[in-house]
Amino acid sequence: MVEQQADITALLLHHVFAPLIEDQHVRGVLPAPHEADAVRVVLGDKGEYAPDQLTAYEIPLRVDDELRTPHDVVALLRTVHTGTHIYPRDKVGSVMGMTMFTVDPATVDPAPFTNDDWTLTLLRCLAAPPSTEERPQARLCGFLFLAPDRLRLYLDGEALPGMTAADVRPGGALTALLAVLPSMLDEQRRTIAGTDDPHCSRVVDFTDY
Repeated sequence: MVEQQADITALLLHHVFAPLIEDQHVRGVLPAPHEADAVRVVLGDKGEYAPDQLTAYEIPLRVDDELRTPHDVVALLRTVHTGTHIYPRDKVGSVMGMTMFTVDPATVDPAPFTNDDWTLTLLRCLAAPPSTEERPQARLCGFLFLAPDRLRLYLDGEALPGMTAADVRPGGALTALLAVLPSMLDEQRRTIAGTDDPHCSRVVDFTDY
């Protein structure tokens, strides 16, 4: 559960500066006390510190025998913080001077995770420093949004013939893509002929992956 808490915190760090929904920013990510299988996320205006101007949401992390992903938490937060939601009296409380709502995911229709969200996740994974001192197989050197569902990644690697661009779909199977991308960048069958991108020596297509 601690690893899950850490993963959620890492994903939500971006929204300290960029709004999570409309003008609302993440002002805190708190582990629920008493070893509860839940996370508490605090939302408010950018730069807000006053507890009475902040709202906390407690979201259970366990779904039967599985855990909600950090992306699930974001989707629920975007829904519960917009529109009108009626909470039973026992689901409304306070913590550290903030109003706190306990979310029942069964009553919430989560907002979809956007292509920009998936793109940020993908870029973070590719740009993260390797866990060892060895040079990664492919280093992220840049990116370009080509369409709502198409992202171009500029990658450099010792085994690659110059700067290679890889076109991907951000909302696809990210885990699988990240696992195979470095080792498949030299596949000739994926190379796109006749591209006019001056920023790379070749373009490979992973949009069907």
